[in-house]
Amino acid sequence: MKLALRGDLLDFTAEPAWGDTESPAVRFRPGHWLLVDDGRIVAVQAEAPGPEWVRDDQAGRLILPGFIDTHVHSPQLDVIGSYGTELLDWLETYTFPAERRYADAGVAEQGAAVFLDALLARGTTAAVVFPTVHKVSADRLFAAAEQRGMRVIAGKVLMDRNAPDGLRDDVAGAERDCLDLIARWHGKARLAYAVTVRFAPTSTTAQLAMAGALCSADPTLYMQTHVAENRAEVQWVRELFPDARSYLDVYARAGLLHPRSVLAHGIWLDDEDRAALRDAGAQIAHSPSSNLFLGSGLFRWRDAEAGGAAVSLASDVGGGTDLSMLATLRDAYKIQALSGERLTAWKGLYAATRGGARALGLDAEIGSLEPGRLADVCVWDWASEPVAARRLAVARGLHEKLFAWATLADRSNLVSTRVAGVERYRRPPTGVP
Repeated sequence: MKLALRGDLLDFTAEPAWGDTESPAVRFRPGHWLLVDDGRIVAVQAEAPGPEWVRDDQAGRLILPGFIDTHVHSPQLDVIGSYGTELLDWLETYTFPAERRYADAGVAEQGAAVFLDALLARGTTAAVVFPTVHKVSADRLFAAAEQRGMRVIAGKVLMDRNAPDGLRDDVAGAERDCLDLIARWHGKARLAYAVTVRFAPTSTTAQLAMAGALCSADPTLYMQTHVAENRAEVQWVRELFPDARSYLDVYARAGLLHPRSVLAHGIWLDDEDRAALRDAGAQIAHSPSSNLFLGSGLFRWRDAEAGGAAVSLASDVGGGTDLSMLATLRDAYKIQALSGERLTAWKGLYAATRGGARALGLDAEIGSLEPGRLADVCVWDWASEPVAARRLAVARGLHEKLFAWATLADRSNLVSTRVAGVERYRRPPTGVP
């Protein structure tokens, strides 16, 4: 279908500078038509297209690239909003019992469908996802993503120690499962495999070495894990790996730091760690909502970037409180404010769109509204209720308007989500749940 979508188009041509509210990297084209043919953007124009185009006129609404969530746990919807613990207790009390259920194929299939539909209903069209240790959980997640045409990067979680019964694998069995899943799903449709180490404490040195060997054998594979999220966790890693210089060094020694490595959190890193991330081309998936909710600490975004590490944005979900990347952006702003910095709307929205795509090596596919990109796009109301409408009406300048929008908007503002041009979510009529 030749689709013409009209609205106020906003995306980025480059990375905005810190604190720059008048950024040349911002591209705003109000009242323009986005032309999509066979799932790809082919043009952007001010004039109305010809009769051969099917028109979806959303004039007066905001159109953005779909959001990219670089770290999220699909089975943790069952424990979102859990009370009263820090990271390690939270895993034992809430997360591990929920994940054990995903050994069942029916639970895994239903959970994957609910999870991916929830992402689409919040404007997220691409994600880097942790399922569970069970092969079937990754298999069902990939299948559900393929059905929806989504860009999903995922892999069976590796955990061969320090985990309860029903959530442990072994090195040989885990390797077989990974190789089977890679052969079936990696590079199929819009799917990619990530060698998925839960975190250093739940993998033996042998399993970490196996994970590193998988990455070395195929440099097109991604790698995802957690690093330096919580001070008690950092101390535990120091005890388990006394020869390593730091938590990050555990992964570096195993061959798990490379340009396709996505490391969640990274709060308690030092300058040598940041230099290692820079040299490897790896990224930190900043998970601000989770960091606040679990009391893990305040991530120093500017320090990470000054050290050369790429930073993307992530909901984390179970540790956080919302799959919405707008909620994630709001919490990212608060964390930087507590650190004496100010996160602009431009910097935050870039990280959730083109910045995330670039960090994943996918900026030729997604993250912007440029010809040649797949049409992963979302239509948003500028305001969904009177307070927001009044605030936006008096906003001075584009940055103030977008900052107010990002601060006040929620999923009720989302009108439509398209994946490769196909509408995968449409807001229900008023009064329909």
